[in-house]
Amino acid sequence: MKLLHTQKNIKNLYILILFLAPGLFSFFAQSQTPLFPRDSILAAARDIMQSNQYCALVTVDSTGQSQVRTMNPFPLGDELVIWFATNRSSRKVSEIKNDPRVSVYYADHNHAIGYVNLIGKAEIIDDKKLLVKKKREYWEKYIPDWKEVFVLIKIVPESIDVIHYSKGITGEPGTNRSPQITF
Repeated sequence: MKLLHTQKNIKNLYILILFLAPGLFSFFAQSQTPLFPRDSILAAARDIMQSNQYCALVTVDSTGQSQVRTMNPFPLGDELVIWFATNRSSRKVSEIKNDPRVSVYYADHNHAIGYVNLIGKAEIIDDKKLLVKKKREYWEKYIPDWKEVFVLIKIVPESIDVIHYSKGITGEPGTNRSPQITF
């Protein structure tokens, strides 16, 4: 009789474990601390972004196909908002107006320090006063009517993935997923 009672308790224990297991796994997965502090990831991202003169801007065209082009961003401000100037009649302007979802990718493949992939929303800014403030010295020499030709692209980050080898910010063990910050 005692053996039967013990088997019943074990069976009830198994049922309880099966019932609680998904919640426990979820709790422990969520309660793990990130491998890298947020401010370290942001500092590493800023380092890579500021050390690269060029980056890749990825937009989505009207057929849903991604389009990539090399861009020369303005110097980074306090926030990780990215600014570009471009020809108002460029395909990227119409693509952004149609679908503001973009990615901006920074990497120096000659030195393999790491990379930054910023995902955000882009907006076309047609503001001549702001354009004049952001003016690059060479514009007048090559594009005399630059005030009429250019518009600005402003990209506000939604999330950012960062790898920076010299700062020790690498992929997660097992998945190799890069550390990510959501804004």
